[in-house]
Amino acid sequence: MPRVSADYYENKKKEIIDAAYRVCAKKPVTSVVMKDVIEETGFSHGVVYKYYKDLDEVLCDLVITINSENKIDDKLEDILSEAKSKDWQKVIREICNMLAEQLVSMDMDVLKISLYSDMLAMSDPERVRKIAQRIGADNQSPLLAVVTSMHGFLENLSHEKKVNPIKSIDEIIEFMIATYHGIQTGYVLSASYDAEQLKGKYDPGKMFSCLAESIILMMGGK
Repeated sequence: MPRVSADYYENKKKEIIDAAYRVCAKKPVTSVVMKDVIEETGFSHGVVYKYYKDLDEVLCDLVITINSENKIDDKLEDILSEAKSKDWQKVIREICNMLAEQLVSMDMDVLKISLYSDMLAMSDPERVRKIAQRIGADNQSPLLAVVTSMHGFLENLSHEKKVNPIKSIDEIIEFMIATYHGIQTGYVLSASYDAEQLKGKYDPGKMFSCLAESIILMMGGK
C-alpha cells in the first residue's frame, strides 16, 4: 500500500476543516454533528475518521485555523512596545481602535462561528474546556491575547502609581470582555438582519471608542 505524503495528509485535513467551517457558519455549533461535516466534505465516513476521531477534534483544528488567520500579535506588540513613551490613555485608545479595525476586517462567517461557539460554551462548558485544552495557549484567540496584554498593562500602571483606579483591574477586564462580546454580537446581528433602521448605523469604531473612554475613566483618567 503506497505511503501517504505529508502534503496529501495535510490537504485532506484542510478539506475537512474547510467543510466544518461551512457547516458551522450555517448552523449553531451546538447543533452540528459529525455527519454534517462528513456530508459537506463529500468523503466517506471511513476517510474522515481516518483523520479525525470525533467532532471535537475537528472543532479544535477549526478554531486553531481561524485564530491563526486572525492573529493581531504584531499589531499589539507594536502598540505596547511604545507604551512607555506614550501617554497611557493614548495606548488604551489605540488598543481599542485596533480591536475595532480587527472586528470589521474579519469574515462575517468567522464572527458567526464565534457567536455560535459562545452558545456551546453556555450549554456544555465542560466540553468547551476540553477543546480549549487541546487548542493550547499558543493558538489562543485574538481577544484573549489582547485581554492578557491589557491586564498586564493596567496592572503595571497601577503598581507604578501612575493611576488611581476606581475599580479593580479584574473588574475592568471583565467589563472589557463583556463589552467586546456585546459589540461583536450587535455587529453580526445588524449585518445579518436586513432592517432599514439598522443600515449604516452600527459603527464598531464609535463603540470601541466608548469602551476606551470607559476604561480610562475607571482607571482614574479623564
